[in-house]
Amino acid sequence: MCQTKELLIVFVSFLVPFCSSIDTISFNHSLKDGDLLISSGKSFTLGFFGNSPGKRYVGIWYKNVPEQTVVWVANRDSPINGTSGILTIDSTGNLVILDAKTQVSAWRTNVSSATKRSADSYTAKLWDSGNFVLFQDSKTDVIEWQSFDYPTNTLLPSMKYGIDKRTGLNRFLTSWKSLNDPGTGEYRYTMELNGTPQVFLYKSSSRIWRTGSWTGHGWSGVPEMSPRFIFSLSYVDNDTEVSLTYGMHDTSIISRMVLNESGIVNRVTWQESEQKWVQFWSAVKDPCDNYEHCGVFSNCNLFNLGEFECSCLPGYEPKLSRQWYLRDGSHGCLRKKDEKVCNSSEGFFKLNHVKIPDTSTAQMNKNMGLEECEEFCLKNCSCTAYASANISAGGSGCITWYGDLRDIKQFTDGAQDFFIRVSASDLAQLSKNSNSHNKKRVIEILVGSAAAITLALSSVYCLVINKRRNDKKRSKSLASYEGMDESEHAEISIFDLSTITNATENFSDANKLGTGGFGSVYKGHLKDGQVIAVKRLSETSGQGTQEFKNEVTLIAKLQHRNLVRLLGCCVQQGEKMLVYEYLPNKSLDSFIFDKTKGSLLDWGKRFEIIHGIARGMLYLHQDSRLRIIHRDLKASNVLLDASMQPKVSDFGMARIFGGDQIEANTNRVVGTYGYMSPEYAMVGHFSAKSDVFSFGVLCLEIITGRKNSHYDQEQSKHIVGYVWDSWKDEKALDVVDPLLGDSYKACEVLRCIHIGLLCVQSFANDRPTMSELVFMLCNETNIPFPKEPGFVFRSENHFSVKHSSSASIGTSVNDMSITTVHGR
Repeated sequence: MCQTKELLIVFVSFLVPFCSSIDTISFNHSLKDGDLLISSGKSFTLGFFGNSPGKRYVGIWYKNVPEQTVVWVANRDSPINGTSGILTIDSTGNLVILDAKTQVSAWRTNVSSATKRSADSYTAKLWDSGNFVLFQDSKTDVIEWQSFDYPTNTLLPSMKYGIDKRTGLNRFLTSWKSLNDPGTGEYRYTMELNGTPQVFLYKSSSRIWRTGSWTGHGWSGVPEMSPRFIFSLSYVDNDTEVSLTYGMHDTSIISRMVLNESGIVNRVTWQESEQKWVQFWSAVKDPCDNYEHCGVFSNCNLFNLGEFECSCLPGYEPKLSRQWYLRDGSHGCLRKKDEKVCNSSEGFFKLNHVKIPDTSTAQMNKNMGLEECEEFCLKNCSCTAYASANISAGGSGCITWYGDLRDIKQFTDGAQDFFIRVSASDLAQLSKNSNSHNKKRVIEILVGSAAAITLALSSVYCLVINKRRNDKKRSKSLASYEGMDESEHAEISIFDLSTITNATENFSDANKLGTGGFGSVYKGHLKDGQVIAVKRLSETSGQGTQEFKNEVTLIAKLQHRNLVRLLGCCVQQGEKMLVYEYLPNKSLDSFIFDKTKGSLLDWGKRFEIIHGIARGMLYLHQDSRLRIIHRDLKASNVLLDASMQPKVSDFGMARIFGGDQIEANTNRVVGTYGYMSPEYAMVGHFSAKSDVFSFGVLCLEIITGRKNSHYDQEQSKHIVGYVWDSWKDEKALDVVDPLLGDSYKACEVLRCIHIGLLCVQSFANDRPTMSELVFMLCNETNIPFPKEPGFVFRSENHFSVKHSSSASIGTSVNDMSITTVHGR
């Protein structure tokens, strides 16, 4: 008898875990709050969730991701109050969420089967794809209803989004109301079929961003989409549906696309080693992404360094020239006066690598080739432009536009070609300019090749002679300096020492622009009249060989209007110098910390500077050819050009990350105390979120006009603590720089203070990414409440670090860059 009981206990012990892993419910087996369905491969879980018993929802989340990540919600706008909810199949065969206390339905599927069957013939199962499916009689191939047809804010692999033309079913994403409220938010990511299929991001009824049309490889406005993706793409456009589905080449990778509550479309993957979600791609991420940012008949190009990102299309001019001059392109462009583009020998000019205009009102013919398309458009005077409908496999199809051309964006690579109708005179001038440029380029290549051959032969001869005379006395060229490879730096010029000496009048004090941690900076004039800034590294500077190589390597490969441009370098006779573009307004700190010059920066200009710095950092973190962590972002490393546009500079301490690398550790902490994040200053752990912390401090400095080392007289607090306390006391506007007077917009200032405090939170995971910051700056959207900052200074002689041990640091909290501290 005892033996029988023991066997029964063993049997039950095996049965319990088996029952807890059930993936199916039926008419006789409901799911109560507290019970879970787990898919057969243990990839997904379905059950009730909620931050408090007050509001409970039925949702699906990842089983093997420790941080609960909900990918679908059933009753998102009708929560159950308390834990009395039940998910069941009712007598009509529909899935229903009931409140067991009130017997009121909070949600149901509303499926009416063509063949009426008894309720006990219906079953619902959670598949390992994350799809929750309702079917009859175990016939899983005949689906009555599925969660994949009704997405919330997340798109999973093998999940379609798009439109079923037969039923009218439109699968689209909608954001949550907030981080903790899964209710339907104000953002919508949806496909539209007018003209040609495109996907739009909406905020309420306003268009925010557009993907562009399908090119055969991907959306024209998302050039990152390519066969090299970690995804496989399946695009369908036929008589029954238009949809896109993505799969994973490596099914072990957990990836999802999510429309978050701030209106950003994110592609993220789960990094198992780091136990966190890592951003792979996002939109909206820059001003040119904003729908119709530059108005009609214009092109938005962030790669026009130092120029307004908006430019009129060939043959067009700004509609309102003054607003255009003030960098407001929203009114767009119009055809130049007296331009004849109808039966007057006009033609088409090609723009390369663009997101083609909004195709909502365009026409498409899938049977035409590109040459036929040109002829067709040319014969119709109202046809303003044309492009290929599909650029894969040599190209096919024809898209033609009539009337306004909206929302064009320029890329450096990818996207597609676009042909715009121009007058005969414009076409001749544009062709002449293009041919002149090409001829000049050919001549430069030929002359350069001849010069290179001559130089190579001369170099060989000189090297042999010099080696015989005295190897030790050779001056170091860039190629021979500490193993640097000259081929890696072909994008910059190598200046001779005598050229730099003459340009700076032998480094005269009259030409000195300033002195920093690594040496002095001088103004110089080259013989051709170009004005330059020369950074002359002192022999005792902290910037050694590695930092110098860093700066040369990095800046030569960076091209963005909010990053300083490196013209060249000089390495000769023990000197190490960098030659930059000259920026007449010097550095940001010379304005915001000066009571006289600070008054020249009104709030509009300060907001523009904050936004520009954010865009430059976003380019470093995400959009450049390299993923770069700056590690020394501060006011003195932001320079201002003639129009007061900010340019991030000084990359001597930057680090390049690999394609899948997101953070690293170092035994050599470099940077500027006061701008350093807690995890970096204390243990040498740095990532893109370290730069975000520095950006937050800098943002607060720009708003307050105070240095981060400035202390409140009464409580002797660091600026972060000073702003945090004012924020908590609902007196945030008290911290605004008095020089601004009452001229600022309170809502904009408060949003920037809010964003600054989000950046300086203690834990890196709590801080937003630069793409999220840029979106927050550009849009009035819900922003999470900040947690306590990482640093709260309480005395002038030491500081405490929240969530970390105290540390004594042998330097003052000022603008001096530190490169010799060992933090581990």
